[in-house]
Amino acid sequence: MPLNEEISAAIRPIIEATGNYLEELSITSAGKVKILTVIIDSDTHLNLDQVTAVTKEISEVIEALEGLGDGAFTLEVTSPGLDRPLTKPRHWRKNLDRLVKIIMTSGQEVTGRIGEATETTVLVDSQKVSYEDIKRAVLEVEFK
Repeated sequence: MPLNEEISAAIRPIIEATGNYLEELSITSAGKVKILTVIIDSDTHLNLDQVTAVTKEISEVIEALEGLGDGAFTLEVTSPGLDRPLTKPRHWRKNLDRLVKIIMTSGQEVTGRIGEATETTVLVDSQKVSYEDIKRAVLEVEFK
């Protein structure tokens, strides 16, 4: 089993037990040190205390894995940034009323507020958009 799959299998139950999701896991090298980046998400916006608690639990499990060997590694646990694309229905539900910019597979651009999100479509202002027709969707940063 590849190392990233082994790590994912080991930490996913911990993350899910806290009501969160394992969004992405990557392993990169910086010289002799491996950097393990774990991106977690939830149905609500995560705060620093929640990320810290999950990090401690993940760290304990990771250190016991033989796949990482005896080499040094850095563990980074974070939540998705504002620039991360919205790719799953839960991403849309989490960001209700936020401003989004969508590039459709047709090339058309749609910008508006996120409304009702089902498993197959999302309402952006008054336009119903099918997830299948979305090429890329990201939140727009707003300053109040």
